[in-house]
Amino acid sequence: MSKRAVKSGKAEIAGSSLGGGRAGGVTGGARGFGRAVRSIALPLVLAAGLVLGGPAVGSADAVSACTGRLAKTVPFKTGKLHVYKSRSYACATAVSKKSGSRRPMSVTIQARGGSPVTDRGKYTKQAGPVTVHALNRCVRASASISGGSASTGWILC
Repeated sequence: MSKRAVKSGKAEIAGSSLGGGRAGGVTGGARGFGRAVRSIALPLVLAAGLVLGGPAVGSADAVSACTGRLAKTVPFKTGKLHVYKSRSYACATAVSKKSGSRRPMSVTIQARGGSPVTDRGKYTKQAGPVTVHALNRCVRASASISGGSASTGWILC
């Protein structure tokens, strides 16, 4: 015989309630099975939605892949240099004014005392993001797009 204790109208086995904590007594495993299916199915559906084009599709805000707050924007003739700062990282992107055919773009970021990190190539809209560890350190960034360029001095000190 199993250990059963009746307490306030609910059946308990070894300290765990069988009814999911609801009044009405023992309901069996069907309710628990539904919860298990929902706990697995919901994350899968959300992941599929992100892969197939989540809420950022078609959004102008989806251009940058940097996290953190926008710390500095430096406009120049052919585009903009964006520098972002989170608690311990700094990130930079170079965004072209006009998308179109592939053209040379580059973006570089360097933390003081560290090596520069560069993304250089032929892109249609954006170079980067490039990220460096910048906890308690100044950073500098530069960008160039089709002959136009911009740079920051040491910032975020």
